Amino acid sequence: MSAVPAGRSLIDVDTLNASDVETIFDQASRHLDAADELSSQPLRGRNVALLFAEPSTRTRLSFEIAARGLGAETYVIEPGASSMVKGETLVDTTRNLAALGFDMLVLRHHRAGAAAVAARHFSGSVVNAGDGWHAHPTQALLDLFTLRRALGGAHGMRGRKVVIVGDVRHSRVAKSNAWTLAGAGADVWLVGPRPWLRGVENLPATLTSDLEAGLTGAAAVMGLRVQRERMGGSSLSIDEYAEHFQITERRLARAAPDAYFMHPGPINEGIEVTREVARGPRSLVLEQVRNGVPVRMAVLALLGGPLTAPQPRDMSMAGR
Repeated sequence: MSAVPAGRSLIDVDTLNASDVETIFDQASRHLDAADELSSQPLRGRNVALLFAEPSTRTRLSFEIAARGLGAETYVIEPGASSMVKGETLVDTTRNLAALGFDMLVLRHHRAGAAAVAARHFSGSVVNAGDGWHAHPTQALLDLFTLRRALGGAHGMRGRKVVIVGDVRHSRVAKSNAWTLAGAGADVWLVGPRPWLRGVENLPATLTSDLEAGLTGAAAVMGLRVQRERMGGSSLSIDEYAEHFQITERRLARAAPDAYFMHPGPINEGIEVTREVARGPRSLVLEQVRNGVPVRMAVLALLGGPLTAPQPRDMSMAGR
């Protein structure tokens, strides 16, 4: 087991190599299975700020649970009750947090690139918890971790077809997942209305608006939230999307017989997926939620301080 020197940041997954991912997943498995408890809390004495400038439930709470489980002191910063409402910039906020003695900053922001900007002005580690349409690295890591466990480990991913359906263009989850899944050897397909596939041609995936072709033979299907706030500039209505792209039991039957359904949440049941699929026996949705804590524990521990395991190889976890 190797560790990342303190002070590094995780901005996106495209800076991680296969060895980096294995290091994170090995550590996450230890936390999840409790087979090898850490003899000490590696973040004891560290101060972790959680700044979420967009609403969040799962991500914010799992980061908070993860940091506290590692012994850190956590402080949730509500933008509406901070100096940001008085015009303080993100750069100024970041510099002030560093001056106050914070060692780590977990940041969600509506602006793409915000985490990379913060990392340039923060003396400790920045973890991107989602920035605009850009990236959501820990979500992609926990999704891959969940799917690997379901499919029998790292070797179970190779050559398996994984389909992501929905508003790919506006989805930071889809973008980060495309990189991690392709890196794991999966055959990644991105499916959605044609306007929602524009601007993502650089991703390592097959793009199509043909849902049936996308679902055929898939080992896993991931739905994306239909973002109502994005629909204003689209000619596609919610009802039209549900008619043509909703994941139903009938449509899921086109996938492999044991195909899994995934969703990063929050789910709009009856729009992107039916309740029967979302809550059915092939759904991994709650497993994704559960796995968010150990995966984020692993990321925070590796970035924030030394582990009890042998030290260090320098993982390339710095932001772009």
